Amino acid sequence: MDHPSKFLDIVFHENIGIGEDLALCAGFERGEWRNDQLADHVIEWLPEFALTHSEINEIGAHNAVKLIKKAAKTVYQTEKYGLRGEFGEIFLHIAIRQIYKTIPAITKVYYKSAVNETVKGFDAVHVISGVDGLELWIGETKFYQDLNRAIYDVCSEIVNHLETDYLRNEFILIKNKIDPCWPEAAAFKALLNDSVSLDTIFTKACIPILLTYESDVVKSSSETNEEYKEKIKAEIASGYESLRKKLNSQYQNRFKTVMPITVHVILIPIKDKPKLIASLDAKLKALQV
Repeated sequence: MDHPSKFLDIVFHENIGIGEDLALCAGFERGEWRNDQLADHVIEWLPEFALTHSEINEIGAHNAVKLIKKAAKTVYQTEKYGLRGEFGEIFLHIAIRQIYKTIPAITKVYYKSAVNETVKGFDAVHVISGVDGLELWIGETKFYQDLNRAIYDVCSEIVNHLETDYLRNEFILIKNKIDPCWPEAAAFKALLNDSVSLDTIFTKACIPILLTYESDVVKSSSETNEEYKEKIKAEIASGYESLRKKLNSQYQNRFKTVMPITVHVILIPIKDKPKLIASLDAKLKALQV
């Protein structure tokens, strides 16, 4: 499944055995962090993020403009854009598609029950097709300014979402949202079937976590060189440790066992969240004219 060209660069990547820790950066141009260019890149992903499998396959010269406008309206139909999480969901979608070559299983944002209602449940539902069948990727994201707050909120949310009743109900909702024309539809429904033990599903599951935060290093830098990468590494090192420690502790306290699912942690340091939101907002609204 093709996707837009790579834009975000990996400036830190470490495999720690129980998952991977990564940092992605938009980079700089003429000494400035690439705020508007990142917003442009997000727009390139809109059709894949917001349209169904069938709609994507039907895009052609006769309906491209119509479907792109529909994608923009589906993602964004509120003036209160500063309170919304869809931008974080798009960043998560981009990151795991680019790095891990995942395949979207459902287009969650397409199934909002009402205009301006934030989509509930996992922030991304993707799969990877391997020799042993499908891997389930259920992601969570926080599009925040403060990394510590993002870590606190995402850990609590993940543990709540891993409750048995919540998972089973979410799986039912997911199965009902699968595009029947998607080639992996039958296999994916079989994986999420009530007869399959959660223990089995956990061995074939992964939780990618994406957090944004306003970075002092980004604010004081003008190019992506080795010095910048080392400063980013130093800035975020405690974040990975804090998140994994907090998540594992909360999971053990709740379920009396160790975390059974692989967790990848992806951080995106940004310069100015309000400025980035404003740029995304302007570009999305322009598509709706």
